[in-house]
Parts: sequence; structure tokens; C-alpha cells
Amino acid sequence: MEALGGYPVKSSGPKVKKLTVLLSMTVGVGCLFLLQTQLLKPQKPADFYSFEVKDAKGRTLSLEKYRGKASLVVNVASHSEQTEAAYRSLQEVHRELGTSHFNVLAFPCGQFGDTETGTSSYIEAFAKSTYGVTFPFFGKIKIMGSEPEPAFKFLTDSVQKVPKWNFWKFLVNPEGQVVRFWRADEPMESIRQEVAAMVREIILKKRAEL
Repeated sequence: MEALGGYPVKSSGPKVKKLTVLLSMTVGVGCLFLLQTQLLKPQKPADFYSFEVKDAKGRTLSLEKYRGKASLVVNVASHSEQTEAAYRSLQEVHRELGTSHFNVLAFPCGQFGDTETGTSSYIEAFAKSTYGVTFPFFGKIKIMGSEPEPAFKFLTDSVQKVPKWNFWKFLVNPEGQVVRFWRADEPMESIRQEVAAMVREIILKKRAEL
């Protein structure tokens, strides 16, 4: 090949083509790596109902079954000074508002003194036989320390408060977001009123969608 004036010019076509192919391959591999990293990266659950937990028998259970309902999530204990009064009032609310739109969800925790020392299955059986509760019980969890139960940590992170004792209550809306919490010594009547108001909203919304 000659340029104007008759001087020969060396062709660089093959080298340029090889370089282009190499760059394309490098970019392609980089994109695939980034895509794979994003796909393999564990996604943080966006709401309470996105979590899986253990039931009282040790079986894995998805909280998705409670989506669309209001939930009052409580860290319970069998041998606390508040146990009898708390279980009876929680059962009353659970029975009154029914399971179609609302549930009390009990998570035993043994980190507050010696108030919960038994196994998960014993805790559930004790509460049912002694206090006649019918609401769901889950496996015994940790709330504090380096290995807190992820589902319960979602609750405490949402309100920026960690229970100081047994029977703290967290109200979760149908979308799985925490809207309110109560400490153990707060009156159950005010809790019942707020839960009932949320249940009414759920019922009205469902009627409007018919």
C-alpha cells in the first residue's frame, strides 16, 4: 500500500483488530463479573414478612403466611412476673380480633434473667396448657448479642429500640412494616384499641376492593 507521494505505509489493521477484540473481551468479562456479584449478593429482606423463622418444633417457616394481616409480635417468657397477666390479655386480643386479619406472634427469649429456661416445644406446651393461649409460638430466639434473630432484629432496628425485658410488643402492618411498639408495662387496653383500628382499616380496604 502506498500513500500519496509514493511512500509505502505499513498496514496496522490486524493489530488494531486484535486489540479491539481483546478490549471487548475484557469489558465483557468485567460486566459478567459485576452482574454475577449482584445476583449472588444476599438481598436484605425489605419487611418483616419476608423472613423465615423456626417454629416451636424447629421447622423452618416463612412469615409470608401473615402478610396482609396485622401482627402483634411479642418477646414472651414463661416465668416472668408479668407472664400470667400478659398471656391472658394477649389471648383475649387474639381471640377478639380473630385470625382472619390479625395474629399475636410469640417469640420466646431466654436472655432476661431465668424467665425462659425451657425448650421451644416445652414453652409452647406450657403456655397452651396453663393459660389456654391459641396464638402461634416460634422457636426460642436471641434478641441481644452477636447473633440476634434476624426477623426480630428487623423490628428493633425499625424502631431503634431493643427490649429491656419480656413482653415488649411490636405492631406490624399488613405490608410488614413496624408502625408502633410498646414496653412491657404499658396498658394493654391502649394497645388493643390501636390494633383494632388497624384491623378495621384492613377490613374496609378489602371490602372496597370487592
